[in-house]
Amino acid sequence: MPDHQPDFAHSCSPEPHRDRTKQILRRHPEIRTLIGPSPVTFLYIVGLVSLQFVTAWLVADRSIWVTLLLAYTVGAFASHGLFVMIHECAHRLVFRKRVPNVLAGLVANLPLFVPGSFSFQKYHLKHHSNQGVYELDADIPSRWEARLIGRSAFMKALWLLLYPLFQSVRAFRVKDVPPLDFWTVTNLLIQIGVNLAVYLVWGPMSFAYLALALFFSIGLHPLGARWIQRHYLVGEGGDQETFSYYGKLNLLTFNVGYHNEHHDFPSISWIRLPGIRAAAPEFYEELTAHTSWTRLLFRFLFDPEITLYSRMTRESASGNPRPALAEPGTAA
Repeated sequence: MPDHQPDFAHSCSPEPHRDRTKQILRRHPEIRTLIGPSPVTFLYIVGLVSLQFVTAWLVADRSIWVTLLLAYTVGAFASHGLFVMIHECAHRLVFRKRVPNVLAGLVANLPLFVPGSFSFQKYHLKHHSNQGVYELDADIPSRWEARLIGRSAFMKALWLLLYPLFQSVRAFRVKDVPPLDFWTVTNLLIQIGVNLAVYLVWGPMSFAYLALALFFSIGLHPLGARWIQRHYLVGEGGDQETFSYYGKLNLLTFNVGYHNEHHDFPSISWIRLPGIRAAAPEFYEELTAHTSWTRLLFRFLFDPEITLYSRMTRESASGNPRPALAEPGTAA
């Protein structure tokens, strides 16, 4: 008999965060005081952007080995930090108004080699409002992607290394979000200009540094395990589908590991996320969490039971089947 075709796990329950948010606020209404933007985040954006361009300038006349080393260490953490800053901009957690956050995101994108700031902002908000809905949540791998990668450690490593490319292709699956608009095109043109300037003024090694830093920051690197940590089902959490990370690297990654907390309160900035768990520990201590991205990275690579299909899906955010579209010419 042929093997059963693998697929994602499926839930008939609503996404878990809205209900938990209500429960937490009933018991701990003081958490509302944590809500709101943190303008100091823009200073971190300026600092990280400066660090990346200064390092790119420094490697202009260095060997490829020095460039690789700095890209894997300094560059990966700086680029990853800038992705976290773009994430803050997506939730309007740097400034109160939309346009200043969009502009701050474009600044954060300058050394990131690919023009992903505004596109991320569009698709990420869909991920929050439609967690697990295959047609609307671009954080879920495409089925062809999961079939292609399979259980092989080599293919999983290749997937992590090329993660930015796979993630960009998923966007075409989300039909509710237009792929092109004014800000997306602006982001693209600015990034083309920055990349050309780096190549022409500082040379190919500086250009390579920024590209390598990008791929390491969200690819084959302990930091890349964050993409597994957030929503992959790794066996211990039962029907839990969002996981936090409470390891030491939160100090260098702007508390991005507090992922359950972030989904419960997406209007609270990175600098105050630990305050959620401190105020309502009884809601988080019972949840499975990770303490090592490095351990999780190796487990993902070498455990054949963990694949890209290890994700929870649902028909809609409410857990109910989505209504079928009416046939043309029939009454709705």
